[in-house]
Order: sequence, then C-alpha cells, then structure tokens
Amino acid sequence: MDTLGNKIARAREGSHLTQSALADLIGTTQSAIARIENDRQNVSTDMLKKISKALKKNIVTQTPGSMNLTITGGHQLTGTIETNTSKNGAVGLLCAALLNQKSTTLVNVPQIEEVFRLTEVLESIGVKIHWDDKTLTLTPPAQYNLDGIDEAAAKRTRSIVMFIGPLIHHLKQFSLPQSGGCKLGSRTVRPHFYALEHFGVDITTTDEAFEVAASIEQPGEIILYESGDTVTENAIMAAALTPGTTVLKYASANYMVQELCFFLERCGVQIDGIGTTTLSITGVKEIAADITYTLAEDPTDSMFFLATAAVTNSAITITRCPIDFLELELLKLAKMGFQYTASEPYLSHNERTRLVDITTKPSKLISLHEKIYARPYPGLNIDNLPFFAVIATQADGQTLIHDWVYEKRAIYFTELDKLGADTVLADPHRIYINGPTPLKANELICPPALRPATILLIGMLGAEGTSTLRNIYSINRGYENLVNRLASLGATISYLEEF
Repeated sequence: MDTLGNKIARAREGSHLTQSALADLIGTTQSAIARIENDRQNVSTDMLKKISKALKKNIVTQTPGSMNLTITGGHQLTGTIETNTSKNGAVGLLCAALLNQKSTTLVNVPQIEEVFRLTEVLESIGVKIHWDDKTLTLTPPAQYNLDGIDEAAAKRTRSIVMFIGPLIHHLKQFSLPQSGGCKLGSRTVRPHFYALEHFGVDITTTDEAFEVAASIEQPGEIILYESGDTVTENAIMAAALTPGTTVLKYASANYMVQELCFFLERCGVQIDGIGTTTLSITGVKEIAADITYTLAEDPTDSMFFLATAAVTNSAITITRCPIDFLELELLKLAKMGFQYTASEPYLSHNERTRLVDITTKPSKLISLHEKIYARPYPGLNIDNLPFFAVIATQADGQTLIHDWVYEKRAIYFTELDKLGADTVLADPHRIYINGPTPLKANELICPPALRPATILLIGMLGAEGTSTLRNIYSINRGYENLVNRLASLGATISYLEEF
C-alpha cells in the first residue's frame, strides 16, 4: 500500500533533502521524520502543512485542516492484529511524570495525537522529552515555568486538567489554558474542583484559563462527586505527594486508574483497594527516582477490532486483549450470537494486567431484548458502548442503546443512517437501531468525538462500495497507525492525500 509515510519520503527525496535537512526546516528532529516516513507516528494536520511548505508540494489536497480516508468495504477480513497500548493510560502517566523529580521512562507509548499534544505542553513548561522509537523518557526541569506554556496544544486536549493534581506540589499559583478535546456535550470539570478543594486547592475559571492557588492540606477522606476516571486520577496524583493517608470513596476502578496506581506503586506510593471504588493512598514526601514502566493494553482498541469483526462477519485473531475490562462486552456479544474463542490468560509486561488472545468467527447476530447501557467499571465500559451501535445494524431485531453519560453522543449515532442504518432517536440519550440492514458506501465527515467517529469507519468497512471519511483528526487522537493495521487484515483503506 502507498502509505502517507511513503509519499512524504518520496517527496523529500525528490526535493534532494535528507531527513535531517527536512527536520531542520520544520523545527523537529531527524528521528521524528524517520518515524513519520515509516508510518510509526500519526501526523497532525499542522505537521502536514509544515512538511508541505518545506517540500513545496501540497500533501493535503482536500479541505484545509483535514486528513481523509477512502475505504472500499463489504468484504471479510483475515489475519492477526495485536492490541495497542492504552491512550487513556498514557495520558494519565504523562501527567503523573510531573510528580517525579528524576527521569520517568514509559515503554510502548502510543504515538497518537493526544500524546503528541501533551508532550508539546510538557516541553513548553520545561520537561525534556526524548523518544527512542516507542519509548519516551521525560526529565523534569529544576523549576517549572508555565509562562511559555503551549496554549494551542493545551486547548486541544481535555487531559490538561489532570496537570492540576501534580503541579500543586511544585507551584503555589499557576494558570492552565481551558481544555478541549472531544465535543460531547456538557462535560463539566466541576467534580475535579470538588475533589481537589480537599487538598487546599482553589480553582477559579475564566473564559480562557483555570487559575489555581494551592496550600497543600491533608484531606483524610474524600467522597468524589462522581466516579469519573480523570477526576479519580487527579485526586490520586494530589494524594501521592501529600504525606499521610487519603481515602477516596466512589472512585473509578477503570483500567486507566488501575494503570496509574500500578505506576505510582513503582514510585513508592502505597495504594490499597486497587480495582475497587475505595482507594487508600499513603502519600510520600517526594518521588525522586529514575522510574521505568511499560504501558498496558487498551480494551477499547481490542473492542474496535471485535466490532469490526462483527460488522464485516470476519474471522480474525486479536492478541493481547485485557480481558478483565472486556468480559461484559464479550458476554453481551455472545448473547447476540457472536462466536469467538479465547486463550488462557497471561500477564502483560506490567505483570498486573491479564491478557487473552481472541479469535472471532463469522456469526449471525440477533438483537438483545434488554437495553445496552454502560456504567463505571466493572460495568460495560462507557467508551465501548458506541461500538454496539454499529454492531446492532447487523443484528436481527431492534436494539435499544441508552447512552446516559453524555448529552449528545447518541445523536452522533444517527450518522449511521447515512450508511444505510435504520435508527430512531428517542431522546438525546436513547436510540433504537433496527437490523439487519445492508450498509452502503457514502462520503461523511467525522464527528468531533473519538468513538462516534470510529463507528463510522467500521460501518464503512462493512459497506459495499467505496466510502470517503473526511477530517479524521478525532480518530487519530485515540488510535495509532489504524490505517496500516486495518490494511494488514486485508481492508482496502488508504489516505486521500495526493501530491
């Protein structure tokens, strides 16, 4: 397949430039150019524009600021694909690295837009960033300075709010740009403030920023306003460098929270109750050690390929699936007629996360009589719920999906109608999907939200004919090298960029 990396390499060579020379022209490193040309790094639209200008060739010929795909679907996939490491785990650990006074080395870091935005912010406040393939080493400055923070990068990621928990241990006062990321209705950050106020943190919001003032206190016990993943992580990081024991009640027990706890245990922080909704964190005065940690696998990445197999009626093998965070999803799918086998469990590189290899089989799907809904772990994962919308288009009968968490996400599911689905939106949270319906090709623009965008891609893989999916930045936020991975399974998919 003629990949984007191959096209960039040919254009560079045609311009008689070395990788180092191109890197100098656009203000990056030779190793970054090498990763791009070998398709080991997602390329942001801003980076594509810089490369286009340097090479005097218009790499992105479609809508300015977009990146587009063409997909010829309607056929079965075959082969084996390995589950990637976790986006949500990575962003939590990038924030947690701010707690360490020495170097933090993270192994198997997903090279995705969300990670790139956070590392850009970290560099702008003095953190030294060094990539060695997919190993990332972060070395903190002697003193953090937020005066030169990269506001553009910060505003493109909701994860910036998780800088507050660690930075209160370094700065008494600071300002962070208001966060962005997925557009999913009224996702309030107020629960973060309610949790952190127990540590003596006062946060004032303006139109553009979070103004933070901190005088660290020992909170004792905190009842979280909601069992949110990032809320729980923020409180854990605040507690990690607060001497004494902090008890968090109604905490999230989700996979990224457990990953953060595993990492902090490596740093010397004692945490009891991992995997439950009550965490007891015994903080330390400082973390000052060179720490190396290998990231665990992403259940939503496994779920993407499970959904793809279901929609395309394919027999594929998905390795390194974190089974403890997929059990309920697999049970629901089995009751819908989805056939698969799973290997015996084995441990991830962190020696804590249990993995299995799953082999899918072509299956005739039926709808569930009961509604499908998500809830905090150990329920069906909130990020996995949208996949059931596209799966339901191929199930015999009517499926009710109740997406109670986000005010607008279920509305995005109606975009499946443009691919031939038969949906009825009952309200902003509930959607009925009637199936099975043959999916058809179309040209669509990605919604500004990660999971709703990915289900359109899956629908196109199952649709007869050639589809175009435009502006895939939202997908690149969370999935690494997805085009090449799908192509390795026999999907006919490629970038639309032309010189």
